[in-house]
Amino acid sequence: MSRNRVRTIEEALALEARLKHQQDRQLADIAAAKAAKKNTASAGRKAGSKTASAGEVRIIAGQWRRSKLTVAPRPGQRPTPARVRETRFNWLGQQLGGWRCIDAFAGTGALGFEAASRGAAQVRLVEQDAGLCLQLERVLAQLQAQAPCSGHVQVQRGDGIAALRHSAPGHWDLVLLDPPFEASPSLFSSALQAAAEVLADDGLIYLETPQAWDDAQLAPLGLRRKRYLKAGAVHAHLLQVLESE
Repeated sequence: MSRNRVRTIEEALALEARLKHQQDRQLADIAAAKAAKKNTASAGRKAGSKTASAGEVRIIAGQWRRSKLTVAPRPGQRPTPARVRETRFNWLGQQLGGWRCIDAFAGTGALGFEAASRGAAQVRLVEQDAGLCLQLERVLAQLQAQAPCSGHVQVQRGDGIAALRHSAPGHWDLVLLDPPFEASPSLFSSALQAAAEVLADDGLIYLETPQAWDDAQLAPLGLRRKRYLKAGAVHAHLLQVLESE
C-alpha cells in the first residue's frame, strides 16, 4: 500500500473520530439541558404544592375529618400546627360530646371547628377581623352542608376577652386561647383571667403562647398547668382551676 494511501486513511479515521467526539458532546449537552428542564419543572411543582398547601389546614378527626379550612393571608396569621392540635385532643379526649367551648381568638377557626367536629354541644368562634369572620362563616356553611353538626356553632365578631367577660360564670367547659404571638404579655394575662372566671369547675383552658407559662405565673390567676408541650415556636398548655387547699 502506498504511503499516500496510508496517510489518506489515517486522516479519514482522525476526521471520523473528531466528528464522533463532537456528536457525543452535542448529545451530552442535549441530555444535560433535558435534565435541567425536568429538575426546574419538578421544583416548580413542589413549590406550587407548598404554596397551595400553605393556605390550608385540615380538620384531623370527627365528622368533618379531612375537611380543609382556608387560611386567609393576614400579617401574623399562625394556624396551630396539626401535630399540636392532635396532641391537644389527646389531652382532652377524642370526643367532646356535650362540651361548651369558646375559641376566643378564632383566626382560621381550626381549634373551634375541630372541637365541633368531635361533638361539642356548643362552639363559639370569636374573631375581631371582619374579613376573617366572613371566612369563618363561609367555612361553617360549607361544613354544615357537608355534614350537619349536632351541636350549635356560632361565629361572633368582636373582642375575645370581652366575649369571655360577658359570659356567665362557670359556663364554658373548654376555653381556647391562641392570641397573636406579637401581642403584649398583658393581653395573655387578661385573657387568662377572663377565662378563669367563666370556666366550669372541672373545665379546661387550652393556651398557646410564644413563651412557657409555669405554675408560679398561673397561681395568681387561680390556675395551674396540667399538660405542656413545646413544638417549634409554639408553647401549648392545658390549664385547670387551682384547687383550694
